[in-house]
Amino acid sequence: MTVTRRVTVERNRLRFAAAHFATFLGECEPLHGHNYDVTVDVEGDLTEDSWVWDFGDLKRLTKAIADELDHKFLLQRESRVLTIVEGADDWEISFGERRYVFPKSDVAALPIDNTTAERLAEWFAERLRAALSERGAANVRRLTVGIEEMPGQAGWYTVG
Repeated sequence: MTVTRRVTVERNRLRFAAAHFATFLGECEPLHGHNYDVTVDVEGDLTEDSWVWDFGDLKRLTKAIADELDHKFLLQRESRVLTIVEGADDWEISFGERRYVFPKSDVAALPIDNTTAERLAEWFAERLRAALSERGAANVRRLTVGIEEMPGQAGWYTVG
């Protein structure tokens, strides 16, 4: 028999509001935004204190990452479709006739190829995994992050 222990934190203060435009089949969505909700599921062995991981700490780590994205334009820095120019104080993004210029302070430049919920979940999970590792979470075997861009519509990523 396999035993799985896990903890989950979600929603409440684990959210961020951000603007983006994803690309699909060579096209680019219009600029728009979402109120994203984050769900985190951590599986692992119990610590000596009989925890998989402390809820409060997991929420703090998750919220800190969400806060990096809150009220930002999410830039898909590795886009295969957009033309992106980094200036000294701004980012210029072009697609066809459309051109946007954003101050750097308003941009979260992410090392991803598209700002889909799936890619955001992957980026988020890798950041959270690193944060947990820094805290000595050697007992964690699997980490899943869900990024919900609207009720009933989420992208998921599992590592471990």
